Amino acid sequence: MGFRKVAIKESAAESIAGISWYLESEGLLATAEKFADDAYDFLSKLGDNRKGYRPCRDPERDLLGYKCIPYRKKYTIVFIELDTEIIVCEFILSKRIYW
Repeated sequence: MGFRKVAIKESAAESIAGISWYLESEGLLATAEKFADDAYDFLSKLGDNRKGYRPCRDPERDLLGYKCIPYRKKYTIVFIELDTEIIVCEFILSKRIYW
């Protein structure tokens, strides 16, 4: 079983940090830490070579060659899938993707 390298762009990392910061500001310190840990664990599992992912349903992102996968039904992870690498570009609310 091989794994591809998973690279996370700064914009995706900032989105995860922003969500975590919001949870902390609401007084949910343990929840904020658990959310960030779980999100990064999920992103690291995207590198499994045995899996392939479908293109985004959003026409703009599909034209750019992005792949999308839902995370906890509320968020969408947008990434580029290469043979040797996964590049995570966006971590956004699913509501913000229009199709």
